[in-house]
Amino acid sequence: MANHASAKKRHRQNVTRNERNSAVRSRMRKAIKEARAAIASNADDKADRIKNAVREVYHAASKNVIQPGTASRNVSRLMKTRAAE
Repeated sequence: MANHASAKKRHRQNVTRNERNSAVRSRMRKAIKEARAAIASNADDKADRIKNAVREVYHAASKNVIQPGTASRNVSRLMKTRAAE
């Protein structure tokens, strides 16, 4: 455990950021899974789920939870899967 005041503060900040980043990453992953499921089952709300997934992916990238290239790759794969249907 940290002994210096600055190290204690850094630990508190890391815990807070980890919780926030985990929540953003979880929302992104869930949105992607829902979009892929909608594409696979050819659901009526397929377009809305894809749009939501793209929004979540770019939101995670803007918060530096994932890298921009990773976001672009995820969106590209979603769009390619949609186009193949």
